[in-house]
Amino acid sequence: MTQRRQKAARKQAPAKAASHRRRSRTKTPARKRWSQHVTDNSDALDLKRGVFKLRDPGKIAVSLKHSAEQSHRRKASPYRSALSMLIFYINRAGKNLPKTQLNRLQRAKNELKKQFGRV
Repeated sequence: MTQRRQKAARKQAPAKAASHRRRSRTKTPARKRWSQHVTDNSDALDLKRGVFKLRDPGKIAVSLKHSAEQSHRRKASPYRSALSMLIFYINRAGKNLPKTQLNRLQRAKNELKKQFGRV
């Protein structure tokens, strides 16, 4: 084999091997749902179950405020922790979040600001 062919073969071989490895590797449940792990084990807040599913933005804000003020493990102020958890949920849900729920959570952000007197 000539040097030219050897170089060409070396360039092509790793690309094929790498793509083959990517296809055969399966994701583990822990890697797939890391955001759920963060929500469950976060040092920020201990949230009530289903808080983001509530229909009233005011109730969502009150629940987040209560959780933030009761938490002894948070690292930031209660307002910042509550707002961070709300934003985290919105960002992680992404495109899968229905428009109505997204609007409700955006209004909950404004309610949270009112709850903490930050308007």
